[in-house]
Amino acid sequence: MKRFSAFLVGISILSLLFSNCGGDEDDGDVDPQYKQHMRDFVIALSQYAKGLDSDFIIIPQNGQELVTADGNEDGTPEMSYLNAIDGVGREDLFYGYDYDNEPTPSGEIEYMTAFLDICEQNGVEVLTTDYCRTHSFMDDSYSRNNAKGYISFAAPERELNQIPDYPAQPYNVNSNDIESLSQAKNFLYLINPEMYPTIQSFTDAIATTNYDVIIIDAFFDSVELWGTSVIESLKTKANGGTRLVIAYMSIGEAEDYRGYWQNEWYSNPPDWIEEENPDWEGNYIVRYWNPEWQQIIYGNNNSYLKSIIDQGFDGAYLDIIDAFEYFE
Repeated sequence: MKRFSAFLVGISILSLLFSNCGGDEDDGDVDPQYKQHMRDFVIALSQYAKGLDSDFIIIPQNGQELVTADGNEDGTPEMSYLNAIDGVGREDLFYGYDYDNEPTPSGEIEYMTAFLDICEQNGVEVLTTDYCRTHSFMDDSYSRNNAKGYISFAAPERELNQIPDYPAQPYNVNSNDIESLSQAKNFLYLINPEMYPTIQSFTDAIATTNYDVIIIDAFFDSVELWGTSVIESLKTKANGGTRLVIAYMSIGEAEDYRGYWQNEWYSNPPDWIEEENPDWEGNYIVRYWNPEWQQIIYGNNNSYLKSIIDQGFDGAYLDIIDAFEYFE
């Protein structure tokens, strides 16, 4: 989710205050490779996942600057990164960038679409999430994204905790069997199950929908495994067509409500954990290039990603890809 921007604004203000008060101006330890660290992380994660399941889908969200070598919208496509991913997610493209249910400024739209078009031109599907609840805004979001060739979802709540009641059917609804991301025409982003007291009530609600792709959290209520039978049951639309089920996972923050979290980290955190995100309690920025953190995420039978693959998910939707902005 777009949790990071407000945090970065706060950090930027603090930086300005310190610089104006005679703070340390030595920037000699700033690593210019923070973007490359994230590219390398995603590439290695993808190689691991596809080594276990060649059809496994990798979709990083935001951090679109990674798709060019220099991080600029007119830069050379970074093909090693683009070849490692199947799609990219982008929040707030047309609605929600500054405030929910408000249009995104045109300059921001142009900036983001420059990168997203590079993805499309290189066979990487674009999934966008706009945060708007006014019906005319939702209609406009779907129409404009469709015109660009993007797959989109208009979310009425940023908490991503509900199946929208508008439109009555997903945009571009169909009964096709969806076997790859390129075949999808719509998706549902529902990673917060707070409205559903049990796994059964959650899956029953999804079973009545005709979305081509479902993005849900890797675990029910953050830690409880869904199980292979549940994930398999979600792969059929109400109209009988098959669909993809993708697991959300954050790789740029550590979350204290996950199974990997250790209680001693509150008082004695490992050196790869940074400060807590002030806008999202329990989420901690990490030095994502650190081998210990990466081993938690992928590469072994106890890793976060392995549990996703073992449950039968079709892919992973990677959040906090833009963590490089914090360190830069």
